Amino acid sequence: MTERTRSHPTLHCEMWYGLAYSNDHVCSLIDWAPGSPCGNNTSTACCNVPTISSSGTNSPESSLFTATINAGSFLFLVFCIFHHAHILDRNRVQSMLSRIALVFGGVAAVGAFVAGNCNPTALTIGHYLGAAVSFLCICFYSLLLTVLTGKCVLTHMEWVLYPARIVSTGIQIVVTVCYTILFVQEDYMYKHIAALFEWIMSVNLELFELSFAVEFWFFSSSTLSTLMRKKEEEKPILLS
Repeated sequence: MTERTRSHPTLHCEMWYGLAYSNDHVCSLIDWAPGSPCGNNTSTACCNVPTISSSGTNSPESSLFTATINAGSFLFLVFCIFHHAHILDRNRVQSMLSRIALVFGGVAAVGAFVAGNCNPTALTIGHYLGAAVSFLCICFYSLLLTVLTGKCVLTHMEWVLYPARIVSTGIQIVVTVCYTILFVQEDYMYKHIAALFEWIMSVNLELFELSFAVEFWFFSSSTLSTLMRKKEEEKPILLS
């Protein structure tokens, strides 16, 4: 292990990045002039651009990467369903907009699941297609959920949630666009910046999801029952 590796701080955004870096599988996020980035360099000592994908490509971090993405995708889908149920229970006027948001959230979860289970080196097309669909749908979902936060009174804490989600959604959309533009560039510097944007997207999304905790505090057993009422039209549409 090189001296550069030993001196690197251990505070990482995700555990699998820490594993990947400690095993010299990716370059450092804070080192903008690595000695041997992979690309045209075929040396076994080279390191990959520290994107989320490359940080979960090799063993042993690949197992943690897949498990984390799978768990995150499932929880995100559950959050989307619960939030939709909350709106149906408290403000049915916005049920159509909430249903559209639920579709985007569900597709984003499926895309993330596909990306997490398709290794970038073995199933490259599947991985990047799933990631692209997930990133795009997350932008639409966060935008629609922010609009719903401004229209629906679910917790009486919307005066805090609404501006916070506006900022978070703006960051998510801008960073996603920048990441998309930079990721396709060939120069290492651009790809390194794209990697930073990708980690920012991940952290920002986690903070956005954390805001759900405020609404779930006001969740009740009767909320989920709104999805199970056969006499309401929402059930066949939701489950179709």
